[in-house]
Amino acid sequence: MNIYISGLSFSANDADLNNLFAEYGEVSSAKVILDRETGKSRGFAFVEMTNDTEGQKAIDELNGVEYDQKVIAVSIARPRTEKTSNGGRNYNNSRRY
Repeated sequence: MNIYISGLSFSANDADLNNLFAEYGEVSSAKVILDRETGKSRGFAFVEMTNDTEGQKAIDELNGVEYDQKVIAVSIARPRTEKTSNGGRNYNNSRRY
């Protein structure tokens, strides 16, 4: 199960998340997303857990709790959508005149 975590403290790292979620079951990966230019945390992360039941329990128990002095939001990660070059607008099907 892929899990999305937002609202993280900028000091949180992969090992911190791994330890937090390991309390609920086996973690196969934990990755804090970093800014490409600065290398600093962007305040969100993804955790992958091998067991869906354990993953759901982690979501249920960690969503909305305070972690490292910030309230985090924890949910099932949605698949990434492709971005379009025009900001998601479909100009071909809309008339502007």
